[in-house]
Amino acid sequence: MRPNLPHRLEFLTPDQVQQVHQTVLRVLAEVGVRVDWPPALEILAANGCKVDFKQRLVFIPEDVLNRALETAPSELQLHARNPAQSIAVTLEDVYTIAGSSALNVLDLDGNHRPATLQDLRDFTRLIDALELADIMHAMVIPQDIPQPGFDRILFAAILENSSKHYYSQGEGGQSVHDQVQMASVIQGSTEAVRQAPVFSLVTCLTSPLIHPAERVQEMIACAEYGIPLWLEATNMMGATAPVTIAGALVEHTANVLASLTFVQLLRPGHPCIIGVASGGLNMRTGTYVGASPEATLLHVASVQMARYYGLPFEGSSGLDACLPDAQAAYERALQDIPYALAGMNFIHLAFGMMNQLLTSSYEQAIIDHEILAAAYRLAEGFEVNEETLAFDQIRQAGPGGQFLTHPYTLRRFKEHQWQPRLTSRLEWTQFQRQLGGADMRQRANQLARHILASHQPLPLEEKQAQELWRMARAFQKAAMEFR
Repeated sequence: MRPNLPHRLEFLTPDQVQQVHQTVLRVLAEVGVRVDWPPALEILAANGCKVDFKQRLVFIPEDVLNRALETAPSELQLHARNPAQSIAVTLEDVYTIAGSSALNVLDLDGNHRPATLQDLRDFTRLIDALELADIMHAMVIPQDIPQPGFDRILFAAILENSSKHYYSQGEGGQSVHDQVQMASVIQGSTEAVRQAPVFSLVTCLTSPLIHPAERVQEMIACAEYGIPLWLEATNMMGATAPVTIAGALVEHTANVLASLTFVQLLRPGHPCIIGVASGGLNMRTGTYVGASPEATLLHVASVQMARYYGLPFEGSSGLDACLPDAQAAYERALQDIPYALAGMNFIHLAFGMMNQLLTSSYEQAIIDHEILAAAYRLAEGFEVNEETLAFDQIRQAGPGGQFLTHPYTLRRFKEHQWQPRLTSRLEWTQFQRQLGGADMRQRANQLARHILASHQPLPLEEKQAQELWRMARAFQKAAMEFR
């Protein structure tokens, strides 16, 4: 079941959308963004932007932004190694993205420890098995490998252990070149990658209003090879953005639209998805807060702004909870339900991301999938027509009758009732007898172990896998030597 909403959750009125838009225009034209790569400054200046080369500031007029919005596609294709798992993106769809890149794991024995390469493989296989996980992102960055060039190792491990589209990351333009070469091993040629890349790349902007050199280099390389781009800004209300939700909305919207403008100047029509992972600042500890009501309000409003601009949007901010407990459950529901109801095109950080994105939990990934399925069922709504109003059935049963054995019930109950996989609906005696009194975390642990023991992703050819890993290690070695 997928959301198919006749009406979407919205917090901004049309007049407020216009207020936000007009303020975004002022920020782009009067405040500007800092772009830390001189060749990009030249391109922006040649295409109608005012550029202060000394300060590396770019001021984007409304007409330049509008030209970019006209060429930026609202529909695109995200290809997968398994063609059946490719995704046709429209503004009406809701999908999920796993990840992103925790340094630690909460493993199935209850240990909190640094992530390993084996964790990356296991998490990837686990997510590959989840029906509602649409796009793969690295759940962890292994800490038992050298860190320079880590993205090349991630690329090989994920492409080997999942056949879904890969939402990749990099360390500058060379990363993109290397990943294209690695993808060509699987797809047959560089030209095949250009035509239907099985991966895309996220480039993370800095708030407030900074495009770092490495990120700009990634945009340029992706435009060269036709690799879809996720243009993502992450701010913290009260720290790297105004403390108000409206002010934070303006900052990250201006930031991502500036990057979109640059990409469309490089290659009109290049596939781009704008996104945010913004949250708040814990004023007591100075740490990021991702699962607050304010962060949810900010993301739902961002969905509205993206739809106003005709752009696909991804967002989410993970869980603050450190354990798969009641806090984690309510935080996930606080995100998934409004995001699905709002029609967020991509719910990112959708499975297992905890502890302010520092930890990935196997158990929480399974629980998150269950919560998401329930949220999707809510967002799906229900049909009202002559058949579903069931007048004939009510008349046949009559006062005091029953519907349990009616053919209509037997024929239709599966499509009208969501059947959970993890949730218990047993009364106490059955709960103890059938489940041994195991709570949801324990049941998630059992299911995760079962999946890891039984699920095998679509395999690569042995020669492809060997060459992929040879290239990954060679590219990482070159990155280490460059450092």
